[in-house]
Amino acid sequence: MSIPAKRFATYEDLCQVPDHMVAQIIHGQLIVMPRPAPKHALASSSLGGELIGPYQKGRGDGPGGWWILDEPELHLGLDILVPDLAGWRRERMPELPKTAFFTLPPDWVCEVLSPSTGQMDRVDKLPIYAEHGVGHAWLVDPELQTLEVFALDRLECAFKAAEAVCAPPFQAISFSLATLWP
Repeated sequence: MSIPAKRFATYEDLCQVPDHMVAQIIHGQLIVMPRPAPKHALASSSLGGELIGPYQKGRGDGPGGWWILDEPELHLGLDILVPDLAGWRRERMPELPKTAFFTLPPDWVCEVLSPSTGQMDRVDKLPIYAEHGVGHAWLVDPELQTLEVFALDRLECAFKAAEAVCAPPFQAISFSLATLWP
């Protein structure tokens, strides 16, 4: 008896997923999840708030020169990933694409971990980001109140609770990790 070949998900499969769900294609498989819980959404929104002013708009001590976006759809080879946040240096991407997705890998991604996504974010998505040259990845855990900072696929530093965060690639500013928690 032969085992049937596994069918790889297509972009058309992803487009059929209802808007109230988050859909990704990871290693050829369609992964569908509900929208993030409030604690997760708060951490992501708060972090975006800390970074957009100084890095996208050049306010305060920030150098500007970045695009920082919530939940961009990244087409990285055969994988389609949706990180919670991603950033591109404008020197690499002077203008936003006209498509609803990005084919240029970002310079930085952030995944906010939840009990249902933490393993996938670490084991499946981090290596894909590294393979496609994403320079930095941050993993935020609202339950443990931690931030792990990776350069490609190696841990560079970690923060907890209310520590001051000054981390690559955003070391021009510092903010309290406590601003991400309720």
